[in-house]
Order: sequence, then structure tokens, then C-alpha cells
Amino acid sequence: MPGIDECLSAAMAIAGARAASLVDWSSGLALGSLGDSPTGEHETSAAEATDLVRAAVESQTFTAAEDRRAPLEDIIVTAGRSYHLIRFIDTVFDSRLVLHLWLDRGQGNLAAARFRLQALAEELVLG
Repeated sequence: MPGIDECLSAAMAIAGARAASLVDWSSGLALGSLGDSPTGEHETSAAEATDLVRAAVESQTFTAAEDRRAPLEDIIVTAGRSYHLIRFIDTVFDSRLVLHLWLDRGQGNLAAARFRLQALAEELVLG
């Protein structure tokens, strides 16, 4: 079963990756991070990603009442020179984990990165 370090290393191998973090969005803590941080500090980036995740999860617009266990799969934020992909990690227990990938827009491929991040999240859980 791949661990956090292996998962983050594989995420950093995605073309255009600038940073990767595993974040516990119930606490706002980064359980592991590699690469540069968009804010200069991984802890700040994890806390800000947590704010975004909570806003989306708590919104009735983005979550269906009948699908409360795993209401969201991804959040994608596009900026002038980068993408932020946030992938929810679906586990059998009440998981509050996400993978956050910061991707250079000029060097990365958003669709390919999204599919790879999905696979990494599944590998992290299933092993």
C-alpha cells in the first residue's frame, strides 16, 4: 500500500506540478506536502484549501442530499498561470482528506492531471 510520501512523490511527477499536499480538511492541517507552496508556507495553503473545501461541502448547490457520504469528487480552481486541483479521498470510514495539486498552467494538462490525481487517491486508499 503506497504511503503518503509515495503518493505525494507520484503527484509531483505529474507534468507541471508545483506542489502537492494531503490535507485533513476537518482540522486544516497538511499531513504531508512536497514542492513549493503558493503562499510560501504549506500550512497556510492547507488552511486556505480547507476553507474552500468546507464552503463547497456545506453548500446545497454543490452537494446532493441523497449523496452525503461522498458529496464531491473534485474542486478545480483556475487562475491566470495555474490550476489548483483538490481531490476528495473516499474511504470506508468518515474521511476528511483531500489531495491538493498546484499545477503550472503552461506546463501541465488539466485533464490528464485530474485523472492521475484520481488514480493516486484510489491507490492511497486501496493500496
